[in-house]
Amino acid sequence: MVMVLSPLFLVFILGLGLTPVAPAQDDYRYIHFLTQHYDAKPKGRNDEYCFNMMKNRRLTRPCKDRNTFIHGNKNDIKAICEDRNGQPYRGDLRISKSEFQITICKHKGGSSRPPCRYGATEDSRVIVVGCENGLPVHFDESFITPRH
Repeated sequence: MVMVLSPLFLVFILGLGLTPVAPAQDDYRYIHFLTQHYDAKPKGRNDEYCFNMMKNRRLTRPCKDRNTFIHGNKNDIKAICEDRNGQPYRGDLRISKSEFQITICKHKGGSSRPPCRYGATEDSRVIVVGCENGLPVHFDESFITPRH
């Protein structure tokens, strides 16, 4: 007995093989974390940097009161969720073992509607993140480590 496949069925089967697998919810949360808090190689790190970054990352509708951008290598940030560069901290949070260059953008006040004005503070700090399935998905805070 010979079975003949219709052309429509063949197109359907080929389409299944070419359809990309949708990212898991955790990947979306990680991408959102990166969008809000990651900038590998910042230019300037001053008030203008904050104005542009907050606007370009769509954090100005309404004006977000405060946001921290982490600079450096994504793998070092992900490693906070593992023992390589992180350790448990208050509940489900993790604190980095190493410092990261950061820029804190603070809303200067006035209207909560654009155009938003921001002041920049640049520093090097350990950071605290929330992780899910080995990925950072929430920026909690940063600390200035004591100098020895």
